[in-house]
Amino acid sequence: MSVLIKGGRIVTASDDYVGDVFVEDETVTLIGSSLDVDADKVIDASGKYVIPGAIDPHTHIEMAFGGTTTCDDFTSGTTAAAFGGTTTLIDFCMQTPGDTFPQALEKYHEKLDRCPPVIDVGFHIGVTDLHTGGTLEDLAKLPGEGVTSYKLFMAYKGAVMVDDDTLFRTMRTAATTGAITMVHAENGDAIDIIVKEALAQGKTEPVWHARTRPPATEGEATSRAAHLAHVAGAPLYVVHVSCLDAIEPIMHAREKGWNVWGETCTQYLFIDETAL
Repeated sequence: MSVLIKGGRIVTASDDYVGDVFVEDETVTLIGSSLDVDADKVIDASGKYVIPGAIDPHTHIEMAFGGTTTCDDFTSGTTAAAFGGTTTLIDFCMQTPGDTFPQALEKYHEKLDRCPPVIDVGFHIGVTDLHTGGTLEDLAKLPGEGVTSYKLFMAYKGAVMVDDDTLFRTMRTAATTGAITMVHAENGDAIDIIVKEALAQGKTEPVWHARTRPPATEGEATSRAAHLAHVAGAPLYVVHVSCLDAIEPIMHAREKGWNVWGETCTQYLFIDETAL
């Protein structure tokens, strides 16, 4: 089937202009002005935006954590994504401690089979255990199977937090396989102490979620991850950067030419702890 989208305002990462887009069998084959082609369907996009399908690289679908499970399955979650203009998402395939990486992937493929997605889906592997389950050998094979990013948590002590040994060994594997290491950067040990003190004092109001996680704990972990990645020779992607303390070490690393990137989310740009 072919579709001609006429006269829309085409916006990409680098361009903004009015034009036509011709799609054949779900592939864009022509972009231009006043295209004269036969199409099975013609859409008048005058006065409307025409943008590429978005790629969301950070989703948590049907993820179990802390006694809860995120509410969407892969059918409902990807349907919602499609309505919002997202045509590809990359979810986190979390390794349950004790499981091998092939076992972790098998569990997530079972979720896909049970609730098929309506858009394209990829996976990051969530590395939680290199001591009793996952091996570096299995981790190194994943890029050949289409999983090209390794995610580790430097926070959530007693749940998914990894030690620096696991973090650094994963980074060295990423350096040899061409994968990207992703980190949730917070000092989990320091936060665990502060949280326990707050709980002992009965400080459980929502604002204490922020106060028990000072920006410096995110900044320290971000700096540590950047330096470890540099020593390992691995690229680093710091997820959901939320404060200046974390932005600064990313900026300094990039000024040195290190392969470090930061991701943020809308809420960190518009909301602070005064909203809690």
